[in-house]
Amino acid sequence: MGANMARNLKEKGYTISCVNDVNKDAASSLASELACKHAETLAEVTAQSDIVLTVVTNDTAMESIFFGADDNLFKNATDTLFINCATLSPAMHVRLENSAAENGATTLEGCMASSITQARDGTLYLMIGGRKEVFERAKDLLEDLSINLRFVGEAGRAAQVKALVNMVMNINTAALAEGLGIGDALGLDLEMLCEIFSQTGANSRVLETDAEDMLSRDHECYFSSEHAAKDSSIAIAVAEEAGVQVPLAKATLSQYQKMVAAGLGDLDKSGIAELTFKGRGSGN
Repeated sequence: MGANMARNLKEKGYTISCVNDVNKDAASSLASELACKHAETLAEVTAQSDIVLTVVTNDTAMESIFFGADDNLFKNATDTLFINCATLSPAMHVRLENSAAENGATTLEGCMASSITQARDGTLYLMIGGRKEVFERAKDLLEDLSINLRFVGEAGRAAQVKALVNMVMNINTAALAEGLGIGDALGLDLEMLCEIFSQTGANSRVLETDAEDMLSRDHECYFSSEHAAKDSSIAIAVAEEAGVQVPLAKATLSQYQKMVAAGLGDLDKSGIAELTFKGRGSGN
């Protein structure tokens, strides 16, 4: 996601000062492609940049890049804007904004509800959280990354919305997989079944994006099952803090956790269909 966002911004005339990744070969290759510097350290990223966009896997990774003892992005970060695009807990975004202020910097949540193709084309759906005045100053850049841009509210709010978006998406994905699994067990024409789903109350955005891959067993990763499990966990934690019971979200999480435990966490979330198609009669 980050590499394709950088490619898009480069094409739109932005100066990409440097790139950094835990995969140094990937960072070096991208730096050569974009004719920019491969920053070997996080502190070097901040030193070279006015605006830093981060895309990492989870809160643990965020902790490492911003609060690592030996090297982190907050070193000499005065006047730097950090736009953090990963799906994280709301509490992490609040902590980042507070810590940024202590270091003379600013932050925004740039939660993404899109995938790799949209990152490359600059057609992301972005949900922004943070201080409104910081958002207004960064709006031109954010518009060049997105086709739809929505300011949600203070720090943590965009993360709450993104968690709910992914929770509902994950539930819909699991429901579609089960519907197709039952259809398969009954010997129904699954393409016919999908067409009928599309014309009835069973229709969903997930049907449009994932049904074909489920039927062909093509689970090339655009949104991993491991990330689906993480995001459902965040949403469940948000719900529990609000005193809301979410049995469907928990049932869906358990299915994605089974995928991770089975070594399938790097498959696309549509791979949840394999638990249904292959697990008939086994309680899975």
